[in-house]
Amino acid sequence: MTELTTAPGPTSRATIVDVAHAAGVSRQTVSNALNRPDKVAPATLERVLAEIARLGFTPNVTAQQLRRRKAAAYGFEVNPSGHAKMGHILDEFLVQLTVAAPDHGSHLMTFAPDPDDVVEGYRQILATGLVDGFVLADTRPGDPRPQWLLDHDVPFVSFGRVWDLPDLHQWVDVDGGSGVRQAVAHLVAAGYGRIGFLGWPSGSPVGDDRRGGWLAGLADAGRHDPDEAEAEESVQDLDQATAAAERLLARLGPGSAVVCASDMLALGAVRAARNAGLALGPDVGVVGFDDTDVAEALSVTSIRQPIAQAAQTAWRMLLSPRSTEPVLLSPELTVRSSTTRTPSSPATRPRDTLITEEQQ
Repeated sequence: MTELTTAPGPTSRATIVDVAHAAGVSRQTVSNALNRPDKVAPATLERVLAEIARLGFTPNVTAQQLRRRKAAAYGFEVNPSGHAKMGHILDEFLVQLTVAAPDHGSHLMTFAPDPDDVVEGYRQILATGLVDGFVLADTRPGDPRPQWLLDHDVPFVSFGRVWDLPDLHQWVDVDGGSGVRQAVAHLVAAGYGRIGFLGWPSGSPVGDDRRGGWLAGLADAGRHDPDEAEAEESVQDLDQATAAAERLLARLGPGSAVVCASDMLALGAVRAARNAGLALGPDVGVVGFDDTDVAEALSVTSIRQPIAQAAQTAWRMLLSPRSTEPVLLSPELTVRSSTTRTPSSPATRPRDTLITEEQQ
């Protein structure tokens, strides 16, 4: 009968010898269980992993170890916000990343670390030897992941700029400011008068970038810098977006247009226009961002991000560590009837009726 060890005391750290002794196997078997689990019998693997968990053993994975073993797999966190959902863009990026993986001789491994200790989740999955590195998404100021990965010499690429490390070039992103700038130029050419902006609360790097594109677009058109009356803010909530859009439209008046930082905010603007008795397109123009299914269903002009291209670029950057420059992709404006000044026929009118009384 194998003698079991007790868990190390609070000031000691379990070693591979402790695990081997507790599981009744050799140190090499423990190493194989961590690094090459396919070489270990299922029952033995289960026993070793149980002892690793019981003893709290945490192997020290170094860059040299990473170079010696290649899993040809990369981790992708599916719960970056801690709210058990990712949103349209990250969902699409994950799909495109998975589809593109075989083209690059790799595959993707998804995981969801504890949102209260995200770095620990990355450390644990790295310690299993099942991944060679990571693809990050939903980066934000104060994000601890990029610096930790750099400190531990772990390969990674980010979909989204690494805001706290301006000199880091391991990212691919979409130029949201450029997209909004295109939208403003389109609205000016369509003949709309005042062009307002419905964005997220200031302090969001992505939102601020899109607001900057709105200002740049107005400057391109030779218009005076807008006063605060021409902009409103809202979080990603339909009711709050509707209320903010109602305030904005009341100041802008008929014949104006609103560029929104997201399709959710644009949906609020559509509701606000309807509540005010304004025809979407002829009376007021609305542009969203992300070109979601909702934007298509309501015939709302929106800015589409090149997600498939971003996924392919991320794989190339991740597998070619000599890349020295980040990649900023240009989005495209998908024009629909929400920014058409002439009244549309019943067959082509925006599907306002999809916004039911229950949604209001």
